[in-house]
Amino acid sequence: MSSFTLYKQEGTARRGMLSTVHGDIQTPVFMNVGTSAAIKGGVSTYDLKQIKCQVELSNTYHLHVRPGEDIIYRQGGIHKFFNWDKPVLTDSGGFQVFSLAHLRNIKEDGVTFQSHMDGAKVYMSPEVSMQIQSRLASTIAMAFDECPSSVAEHGYIAKSIERTTRWLYRCKDEMDRLNGLEETINRSQMLFGINQGGVYPDLRKHHMEQIRQLDLDGFAIGGLAVGETADEMYHIIEEVEPFMPKDKPRYLMGVGTPINILESVDRGVDFFDCVMPSRNARHGNLFTSEGLLNLNNNKFLEDSRPIDEKCDCPVCRTYTRAYIRHLFKARELLGMRLCVLHNLYFYNNMMEEIRAAIDGGYWKQYKEEKVEAFSQRV
Repeated sequence: MSSFTLYKQEGTARRGMLSTVHGDIQTPVFMNVGTSAAIKGGVSTYDLKQIKCQVELSNTYHLHVRPGEDIIYRQGGIHKFFNWDKPVLTDSGGFQVFSLAHLRNIKEDGVTFQSHMDGAKVYMSPEVSMQIQSRLASTIAMAFDECPSSVAEHGYIAKSIERTTRWLYRCKDEMDRLNGLEETINRSQMLFGINQGGVYPDLRKHHMEQIRQLDLDGFAIGGLAVGETADEMYHIIEEVEPFMPKDKPRYLMGVGTPINILESVDRGVDFFDCVMPSRNARHGNLFTSEGLLNLNNNKFLEDSRPIDEKCDCPVCRTYTRAYIRHLFKARELLGMRLCVLHNLYFYNNMMEEIRAAIDGGYWKQYKEEKVEAFSQRV
């Protein structure tokens, strides 16, 4: 029985809920990225609750390298480790195989690559990735895949997705084994598979047809937002969506801008994550209801308005553009923290509005208005 309930559709846009052992996730949802079990910019898990975060995402590879999954296991799992009682998704380490391409060696059994921290040898395989994620005790684990460059040639990607499929079967077998062990903290850990295929529709569809044979808890579209155009990404989502199970959540990995999210929700995606809101915020680049705002600009030197006059986040209720700009210029860490809080609230609140628009039957109108607004600069 699926733990995902699809409540409503408007066109291809979907409104649903995923039930997990750590609570329900209302979809569409944006997962707030805390790579090393912390949101960069000094944001606590208490803060996350104030800014409407439903799901936190952490990185398997980074936590394996530091502090190590055994330490987190002995602390009672990732939820107790960083004091968060809502869902956590851990990615598999597969993306690091892509991002550390110059330091890796891919074989059928698994991948050996050098740690980005100290050059130490790291070995990752489907079984090792599942074991690390099981020790972390996240709510949702991601299957270990190879993430080839989106512009790699057709022949290479065709071989790559066959390996990723074989790896997925190994992930499923190992996850089933681990969830049956007495010592496993979260024996209800979910597993999402990952669709690959670069920018080739035939490979994407073929791979989706293969992996949907497995009764997984959800399916992701991986290997996008890594160099191809936005239009190419949207085209791939349109091509692969009809082949994705209707009764399982769909997750577009590593995406994206507010406009990317609106366009992808319109094409049937339920889950998103991206470092963009927090990374941009740390440099004073903010998302608002009227478009992008760069707080470093001189015109905000004496601006006594909040970042966004239509925003109800704790920052916009309390501080002015002039003050936060001053914090950046004085290199006070508080400036970075306040901007990260605002941007994450903006994303989480946008997802709440998206859910309300699909619920209320005015999704198309909402999307068109927001795409136009978000294309502007303040």
